[in-house]
Amino acid sequence: MAEHVIKLPDVGEGVAEAELVEWHVKVGDLVREDSLLAAVMTDKATVEIPSPVEGEVSWVGAEIGETVAVGSPIVRIKVAGEDNVMAGTVAEAKLEPTGKKETPTPNPSPQGGGAQPAAATKTTEPQRSPDTKATQPGFPSPSWGGVRGGGTASATPPAGAPRPAGEKPLASPAVRLRAKEAGIDLRQVAGSGPAGRISHEDLDAFLSRGPQATRPAGLTPDDTVEEIKIVGLRRKIAEKMRLSKSRIPHITYVEEIDVTGLEELRAKLNAEKKADRPKLTILPFLMRAMVKAIKEQPGVNALFDDEAGVIHRHGAVHIGIAAQTPAGLVVPVVRHAEARDLFDCAAEVNRLAEAAKTGTATREELSGSTITITSLGAMGGVATTPVINHPEVAIVGVNKIMMRPVWDGSQFIPRKMMNLSSSFDHRVVDGWDAAVFIQRIKTLLETPAMIFLEG
Repeated sequence: MAEHVIKLPDVGEGVAEAELVEWHVKVGDLVREDSLLAAVMTDKATVEIPSPVEGEVSWVGAEIGETVAVGSPIVRIKVAGEDNVMAGTVAEAKLEPTGKKETPTPNPSPQGGGAQPAAATKTTEPQRSPDTKATQPGFPSPSWGGVRGGGTASATPPAGAPRPAGEKPLASPAVRLRAKEAGIDLRQVAGSGPAGRISHEDLDAFLSRGPQATRPAGLTPDDTVEEIKIVGLRRKIAEKMRLSKSRIPHITYVEEIDVTGLEELRAKLNAEKKADRPKLTILPFLMRAMVKAIKEQPGVNALFDDEAGVIHRHGAVHIGIAAQTPAGLVVPVVRHAEARDLFDCAAEVNRLAEAAKTGTATREELSGSTITITSLGAMGGVATTPVINHPEVAIVGVNKIMMRPVWDGSQFIPRKMMNLSSSFDHRVVDGWDAAVFIQRIKTLLETPAMIFLEG
């Protein structure tokens, strides 16, 4: 056997290190070529690292949350063949990670490391011919069915949940790999080996019984506790929120807005939409209203350096759009909203949202905002208390649109109503100024024709 060493690749753009945010393998796992090994995160993107070879993972070089330098060894994989061309890379990987000690991994045990008991080897491990090994180096024979060796394991283990809740199933990496590829939950497979160890014959018997073998066990207590380490983007979000709430005394102002007319205008513009124009949501209208309101209340479009005691009031309106992605909350920035019309704002929001969702947004696209919009869309609730994006001094929160009965002086009529829940840094924005700013936005959204007036 030889070892192939996988190092953290150069992810480009001058990045010298990255944070390890996810492991897809552990010591003892069998991997195939192009299987995902790990994911690392830089300031700009999350990068997935695939395996260039197939074999058995013998060593991993970092814990989740640790920072790894580019070029450092992160995984070692045993590959078949002493004359394997990959063997020469082992000499480059003799460095040990800080605070860790490498442990040898002879034959994979049910726990992924250590030697197997001799009895278990005799009764459960298959005897393969040289031809079989050459066909699939490092893996079991492609034929999963049939009896493997001279084992004495029973072919018909009992049906139903074979072990108490929370007990980890025992199986070799080869059995785990086969179960994973077949979509089998090993917790539902009864093991016939020592200590309930699951063999290939047990998988064969489980498959032969079909899906009826797994039946609900009824209501049972669940005392499991899952420990989730805060790493990657989630850690950056946590640090940002802590900084904002610990330094900024928030004042939140909630106002309801009648958007019936705005929704009618939006529907008409979308119905007459040209091929080169994006579909309009309420966000572009709000962005244009904010630009106009900022002209009268420039103090809300600012960054506050509280350590230096300096307010940086910006003429450019760079609007951050808080967006939820599979990885967590990010804030792509629509730059110079004051120089964009309604459809240009909509197109840029769509472009940035797609970049954020796919993880391709650049550092420049995710920084530099002077004021932020946050929206939960259809789940926006009646009111929220948005957290300011430090070091900004204001954030405008959009709540969902709901049909409500509104008194017009003589009767109740149905109107489409929406709340704006906005927070301000009370150190530099007085409550009166915050209210004037939101009331101006309210007037513009309730009379949408005014949004299109210049000046």
